[in-house]
Amino acid sequence: MKPLQAAVSLASSAGERLTDRQVAVICASHNGEPVHVRAVRSVLAQAGLSEAALATPPGLPLDAQERRRVRRRRRVLHDCSGKHAGMLLASVRSGWPIETYRRRGHPLQRRILRAVRAASSMPDVRVGVDGCGVPVHGMPLRAMATLYARLAEPERLGQLAEHAARAAAAMRRHPYLVGGRHRVDTTVMSHVTGVIAKEGAEALACAAVLDGGLGIAVRIHDGGYRAVGPALIRTLDQLGVLDGTARAALRPMSRPPVLGGGEQVGNIEASFELGTHI
Repeated sequence: MKPLQAAVSLASSAGERLTDRQVAVICASHNGEPVHVRAVRSVLAQAGLSEAALATPPGLPLDAQERRRVRRRRRVLHDCSGKHAGMLLASVRSGWPIETYRRRGHPLQRRILRAVRAASSMPDVRVGVDGCGVPVHGMPLRAMATLYARLAEPERLGQLAEHAARAAAAMRRHPYLVGGRHRVDTTVMSHVTGVIAKEGAEALACAAVLDGGLGIAVRIHDGGYRAVGPALIRTLDQLGVLDGTARAALRPMSRPPVLGGGEQVGNIEASFELGTHI
């Protein structure tokens, strides 16, 4: 969802010149590592704002190594702070209020809802409140996969085409800013050509095969993240997207270890075959 939300923010930023690194972090659910924080701050600075403008809940880095170094929760450390910085920049450039940018009735959020409906082919999208406070859009997995297929064929997004293509290109060029250390989406984009990938809440992972116009949405029913990597990577492999080099590089995430008594006693493996449903 975030790449599409980013496309709307870019379209609403009145031709703002952003670097690919800035665009990538606007698409991110990042780890909160220093490289992510610097990128978020650069977007805020371009809007003439400080971290105080962020309405994200104060958070800690998702990355365990970085979390040990942080002494207190901060809004900029929240994994969605890049998305929020992009929304703030769009609001400043469009002359919209920044104090209410998270509300469903805000002009930017109304534009995002229209884009989500169009990209997912779901006119009746259920709207709730995300963990970061902005509207969240509920839909079946098929609709989410359709949305990512549109990102692979941005010309189908009308006026958002240019901005959706920019978001996808930035994710490809700077995958580390999209997630970070030990993240499935970053690892997949780092080793698989022509794919964008994005992790989401409750063990959701989405991807788009850019050359094939294909959208993928995978969700683990019980919300367990440990199965996300194996499921997404097996899906990409069965679709013929992985070559031998990528398959080998992704093996640690496609078969993560199971420990018993401090020693490896097995592996988590995805065991399914893709079928055709009409």
